Formats: sequence, C-alpha cells, structure tokens
Amino acid sequence: MKKLFVANTKYLNSDIALLTGRALIAALMLSHGLPKMQMLFSDGALQFPAALGMSAGLSLALAVFAEVVCSLLILVGLGTRLASIPLIITMLVAAFSIHAAEGFAKMELPLLYLAGYFVFFIAGSGKYSVDQLIKQKR
Repeated sequence: MKKLFVANTKYLNSDIALLTGRALIAALMLSHGLPKMQMLFSDGALQFPAALGMSAGLSLALAVFAEVVCSLLILVGLGTRLASIPLIITMLVAAFSIHAAEGFAKMELPLLYLAGYFVFFIAGSGKYSVDQLIKQKR
C-alpha cells in the first residue's frame, strides 16, 4: 500500500507506462492519419482545410507526415522527443486554428493528444524502445 503513494520511479514502473502510452496514442493517431494519407494519394479533390496560410495540399501533407510517420516513430520509440514536435504543432493547429470556432467539444480531442505528446517530449521513449537499444549498443 505504501508504494502506491511514493513518487519515486524506483517503485513505479514508468517505462511500462511510457511503452503503453506510446503504443496506444500512436495507434489511435494512426487511425486519424491513415485516412488522410489515402486522401493525399487519391486522385480526387482534396477535402482538407488550409491552415496558417498554406494550401490545402501542403496542410494535408504536413498532417500526414506528423500523424503517420511521426506516430510510427513514437510507436517503436525511435527519436520520440523529436517525433513528438510535429505532432505537438499539428495538435495546436487542429485545436486553436481548425476547430477553435466550433467550441471546446471539437478542441478537446486534439488537446488530449497534445497532452500525451507533451509527456513524450519531456519524458522520452523509456526503457522499452529502439532509442534504448541504440543507446545500449554505443
């Protein structure tokens, strides 16, 4: 019982928490990014909002890069801190530019993702990651 209230990571398995968080958040974000990737490579007209003065095509390409490529990097734990930066920016744009006029209910999901990516930016990928394997080989 004592261990439940101790903030020392010696007792808490933060590496398993980071692994679980990375896997869940990356998989959930891929469910948003893969349809965007299909839209990007389809022949049809783009149905995507232009953000921050960029064209719809460039906005979509940047969102696909963040939501697919960076999510895969986070999933395996390769360059997690760097991979979280495009996702943080994407979620900020989604919350405060794309969905801002629609109210908090539409801003909530990007803000929840933003919180997770911010944790990965601060904490890194943890022990169970490709980053750790690379570090051990050095």
